Amino acid sequence: MNKKYKILSQFVKDLSSDTKDVETYLYVQDVISRYHLNIEINSKPLKNKMIGIDTLLSFRDPESTNFKSFFELSYTTVIKINKDIDDKSELQKIVLCDVQEEIFPKLKKIFLNLIHNCGYENVTFDKEINFKNLYNEKVNQK
Repeated sequence: MNKKYKILSQFVKDLSSDTKDVETYLYVQDVISRYHLNIEINSKPLKNKMIGIDTLLSFRDPESTNFKSFFELSYTTVIKINKDIDDKSELQKIVLCDVQEEIFPKLKKIFLNLIHNCGYENVTFDKEINFKNLYNEKVNQK
């Protein structure tokens, strides 16, 4: 199958974590299993059939507490779309599904390294993210 795009560039735009003190760190160690991974994808058309895609990963505690650690990765990918692609739904699938499937293993590795280097070595993201299913759910909601 021919790819409908080419990745021209990709880079970490921002990588951050915040644990305010030792007490918070110790608390979070006990409750980090309840933290949720969130993914947000935004795109912006550029010139010459290029698109800038920002993928934001955040790992947070959904509970309301004063003792929280915060982890976030903002990753930018610049792609060039093949000349024959003009359909909006096809572009959406490329941005939300195809590119994400290609870059996510790298993002996951970068993000897990951040979390592990912050002292939470036992954190894993074992559940696979099925970008095709997420895309299809989004399309079917409309």
